[in-house]
Amino acid sequence: MNQPPKSRGEGTADETRIEGVLVERRPRGTPAPVVFDSPHSGADYPDDFRTVVPPERLRLAEDMDVDALFAGAPARGALLLAALFPRSYIDPNRPLSDLDPDLILGAWPEKLAPSAKSALGVGLIWRNEPTGGPMYNRKLTVREVQARIDGCYRRYHDRLRAALDDAHARHGAVWHLNCHSMPSVSGPLSPEGPDIDRPQFNLGDRDGTTCDPSFTAFVRETIEGLGYRCTVNDPYKGVELVRAYSDPARGRHSLQIEISRALYMDETAFTRTNGFGALKADIDRLIEAIVDYVGARSGN
Repeated sequence: MNQPPKSRGEGTADETRIEGVLVERRPRGTPAPVVFDSPHSGADYPDDFRTVVPPERLRLAEDMDVDALFAGAPARGALLLAALFPRSYIDPNRPLSDLDPDLILGAWPEKLAPSAKSALGVGLIWRNEPTGGPMYNRKLTVREVQARIDGCYRRYHDRLRAALDDAHARHGAVWHLNCHSMPSVSGPLSPEGPDIDRPQFNLGDRDGTTCDPSFTAFVRETIEGLGYRCTVNDPYKGVELVRAYSDPARGRHSLQIEISRALYMDETAFTRTNGFGALKADIDRLIEAIVDYVGARSGN
């Protein structure tokens, strides 16, 4: 198939880039125990993807430009990690057990626990593309899936875990913001069903279990103070990346942030609108507020 364009860039003194996998941009100045990650903004489509889906439909799965919206994090002392591979290739925000066995040619060597997402065709490895049609005209071999896990999934998780562990070791606590975008109107694979207008922001803390509820409340109040409509745990509660790395009792706080794409992009043409600059300026204010909040609680 004709793949969407690949992103390009060189590593610098302030960043580590693993081509086709991830980019890590480190804090400048005094580091704060704050880590932002964007697991779904990747647009480097691997040659071995071999889907039957037109590029414009694959792009519906991208959290386009979320990494760019949060690009101001390092200047404010926070680390920013972003995936370069697309979530439709393998989704780092799903557990490894969330794999549809019917997609695999042969027996998978480990125990699986496919979720409702896998039933919809959007688990660890997508069986369906975003509008509901088939992603492949074949089954994937065990070797293919294992290569995606080892080459992309594990490397992303290992880097995120290391960043969170390092911040926690240095400061005794860490605040993790897992960043996403969402269609402004729900689609056929959405948790709330199709054709529902979405809020402008949605925060997910898995019903108060992945971070101190006062942090969720602070982020919501800050977003609403900037003039946006913000919900909590509706429609999204947060998935694997906030579940796996959170432990509020031990000072490990993880919060998912979803942003409506209508605020900054043309959802059909996949281009930025004039709203991008204003939204990015507000995201910069949000980042600064979060870093200040954390500084008052971590002794920074």
